[in-house]
Amino acid sequence: MHPITHAQTRPDHPAIVMAASGEVVTYGEMDRTANRFAHLLRAHGLGPNDAFAVLMENNGWYLQLVWGSQRAGTMLVPVSTRLTAPEIAYILKDSEARLLISTTKFADILAALPGEGVTLPTLVVGSGGTDDLEAALASFPVEPIADQAPGLIMLYSSGTTGRPKGVRPAPPADPDVLATNPLLGLAVMGAGMPTDGSMVYLSPAPLYHAAPIGWCSTAQRLGGTVVVMEKFDPEFALQTIEKYKVTDSQWVPTHFVRMLKLDKDVRTKYDLSSHQRALHAAAPCPVPVKQAMIEWWGPIVNEYYAGSESIGMTMVRSPDWLSHPGTVGRAIHGKLHIVGPDGEEVPTGTDGLIYFENDILPTYHNDPDKTADAMHPKGWMTLGDIGHVDEEGFLYLTDRKSHMIISGGVNIYPQEIENLLVTHPKVMDAAVIGAPEPDLGEQVVAVVQPMDMALVENGAGPALEQELREYLAPQLSRIKMPRLFDFRPELPREANGKLYKRELRDEYAARAAAEAV
Repeated sequence: MHPITHAQTRPDHPAIVMAASGEVVTYGEMDRTANRFAHLLRAHGLGPNDAFAVLMENNGWYLQLVWGSQRAGTMLVPVSTRLTAPEIAYILKDSEARLLISTTKFADILAALPGEGVTLPTLVVGSGGTDDLEAALASFPVEPIADQAPGLIMLYSSGTTGRPKGVRPAPPADPDVLATNPLLGLAVMGAGMPTDGSMVYLSPAPLYHAAPIGWCSTAQRLGGTVVVMEKFDPEFALQTIEKYKVTDSQWVPTHFVRMLKLDKDVRTKYDLSSHQRALHAAAPCPVPVKQAMIEWWGPIVNEYYAGSESIGMTMVRSPDWLSHPGTVGRAIHGKLHIVGPDGEEVPTGTDGLIYFENDILPTYHNDPDKTADAMHPKGWMTLGDIGHVDEEGFLYLTDRKSHMIISGGVNIYPQEIENLLVTHPKVMDAAVIGAPEPDLGEQVVAVVQPMDMALVENGAGPALEQELREYLAPQLSRIKMPRLFDFRPELPREANGKLYKRELRDEYAARAAAEAV
């Protein structure tokens, strides 16, 4: 199961469809481009394990470049399009990238990189100049390179507690370019994805993230068609499912919230009958949100817990979730261990740091200290999340360790408060953080994106704050109640649902420092 074989047996079958533009790339076309790109990488001096970076919006090129790297044995470094020039420069330097692929959309960033000390060969989609990617590819043959080998992808963390770190995967277990990988087995046996090439897979999130790039690649290993949304829009996502008869999809809880907040007549006017499997992950999903999605879409909503590090995975299908609300499932890859502050495993039902035991583990690029911090003395690895398991082995997430608020000596996990806030009909999004406070150490702050910011700007902020306090009061202890509500038109959230709390914490820390002067 590999795009190379699908290109031989079904060359005209769509491999990629861009949802808005309707652009189609067939398996035959993708194979030829991937081969040309592998030759291009060799021509630029990149051999096995050498890194190159991709800074691109969702487009028809991205996955073709992934498969070119996957037959050149190189290390592809996806770069977030949300980052600034200094942040991108840091990743390019840290990863030791020897080539950058981008598009004209990032012309300003590319022009700023030399000023950040980055000068490396760059090819640009649509530039029309000497650095034009398509023109460069045209000069190379469509036949495979002689020394094909499976490549790797080094994803950088979001940097929620400091500089982002590259997750350097372990080398492939099998050097054969056609070899399968663990995610393929998990997709088929765990998620139930079909192996007959009938899958139409919808990807609504940025391709530079772990889940989109991993699951899209897996769908193409299975011979399916990947429908890529240029950017997420809740109604357009539903329209896309109907238009392309999507069978499988991947989401984050924020997507669910956005779709559920649509007017009912909009939500229900699209034919979703082709939709058979909907995966979601990236953050704990509020129980009422998940229940509403299952009521709407049926028992096709399946959840997993994993990370860029690929050290383990849990999964739960709708029937098991309905009998275990809030769980992210049982382990299907790696063995779970829940560990207390003393390093010992805690009893069933007790919160602790979640570790996975696995034979193959990654490292953090150029950061042995971070790698060591993530390791247990027994050789297990953690993603930094807190949770517990029940008597049947189902895992429940509490929050990230780095997000914990300590107020008056009490540990407070903001995810619980956020989950309640986003279920309020007047709230679109919410982030809860700890801000410096002289007496308590930290105070709980709720940063809220209302459904209608205009009402707040017109003086309704105090009334909405009081309404939210009354809504939370029966469900939260007093120590968890936000001491401050801050209403904003938008939160610093990635398109894949990742919330950049560090930006908010830094802002409030700077404000507290200024007030203390």
